[in-house]
Amino acid sequence: MKLALVGAGGRMGQSVLRIAHAAGDVRLVGAAISPGSPYVGRDAGELAGVGNLGVALGGDVGSALLGAEVCIDFSAPRAFSELCRASAREGVALVSGTTGLGPAEQRALDEASKRVAVLWAPNMSLGVQVLADLVREAAARLGLGFDVEIVEAHHRRKADAPSGTALRLVEALGEVRAGLRPVGGRQGRPGERQPDELGLFALRGGDVIGDHTVYFFGDGERLELTHRATSRDLFAQGALRAARFLRGRPPGRYTLRDVLAASAEPALH
Repeated sequence: MKLALVGAGGRMGQSVLRIAHAAGDVRLVGAAISPGSPYVGRDAGELAGVGNLGVALGGDVGSALLGAEVCIDFSAPRAFSELCRASAREGVALVSGTTGLGPAEQRALDEASKRVAVLWAPNMSLGVQVLADLVREAAARLGLGFDVEIVEAHHRRKADAPSGTALRLVEALGEVRAGLRPVGGRQGRPGERQPDELGLFALRGGDVIGDHTVYFFGDGERLELTHRATSRDLFAQGALRAARFLRGRPPGRYTLRDVLAASAEPALH
């Protein structure tokens, strides 16, 4: 698989490169980082600690995509729309785990999906996708008699809150329980919990990679569904699995649910 990597200078980009290099079935053909980075011009493999790959880190996204079949992106929202346009122009499928996207970036992704296969997820963990499915099923089966709260924890350097994964879990809940109202904090005398409240709380500290727990509180019982990430490599592995899935697919928007469904097909026959 001919791979382009955008955000190659970051921790996630370097993790993708290391795992792809070890896999043996992936060839890096282009790598992009922020134009102002001091690493521009350095070999991507040397930066990631896997030796010289003959691919220089560049500041131009379009150039990095030339000759690639699939692009994996872990960069920043400010460069995302440009990446979507370049992917569509060059016919390169796009897998992105960039978080913090706004309406403009989502529209750019929709436009790109008319010409190439795209997959965006705020969390590339396949386990988190299963968690979202379980949360949706639990909410549907337990019904309105159970109150729902979400707690997420991340390292002290994480800039956004709540996490993109927590917001994805809110979305999953909303698919079966319309009208839930996220509440970001309670203090003083907020009064009784209202039936439409969805508590959403962010913890920050240490080097926590990412923990997410969804609580279903009933009378006399509670259900807790938790995912804990213990290595950032799992996100890189999920992105590479998604890239292999997208390779050769027709244009459209795909999800990690599609990736899991495709992986399960052989076992069902």
